[in-house]
Amino acid sequence: MPNQYSSAPEMAIDQSKTYTATIATSQGTMTAELFASEVPNTVNNFVFLARDGFYTNGGFHRVIKEFMIQGGCPKGDGTGGPGYRFADEPVTRKYVKGTLAMANSGPNTNGSQFFIVHGADVGLPPNYTIFGLLTDGVDVLDSLANAPVGGGGENSRPAERMEIQSVEISES
Repeated sequence: MPNQYSSAPEMAIDQSKTYTATIATSQGTMTAELFASEVPNTVNNFVFLARDGFYTNGGFHRVIKEFMIQGGCPKGDGTGGPGYRFADEPVTRKYVKGTLAMANSGPNTNGSQFFIVHGADVGLPPNYTIFGLLTDGVDVLDSLANAPVGGGGENSRPAERMEIQSVEISES
């Protein structure tokens, strides 16, 4: 299991720079622009965890076609996190296909879990901080979201492991 931390990371990103995440999965690679100037704490958290290898060899544990795919749980079942929680940041964008947003269990309970929106209009309330958008790899998102599922309370557990091989961060 990845590291556990006692507190959220100190601010280490430069909000004036552009950050890109390359998410390598068992189905291919997706690339996302991260919104560092809009939601700096959330992007800082994701960048910190990615650079520390937290997401390496993880997976997407929850898949709902035309809604979203969710990953970032170190336990692989939706119950784990990095050992800390951090506050929400305002949601100023719409949840469109390819949106990266934080998964949570209520207000100000963000950690490591995130989801990528698969549907065009998913009707979510603005309770999940949006921190990025896919710029490449929507075909990979489609492949992941269309994978067979079975099990779990909402029948959303992938039938076969859908691995997050790595998350690489670049800045410019």
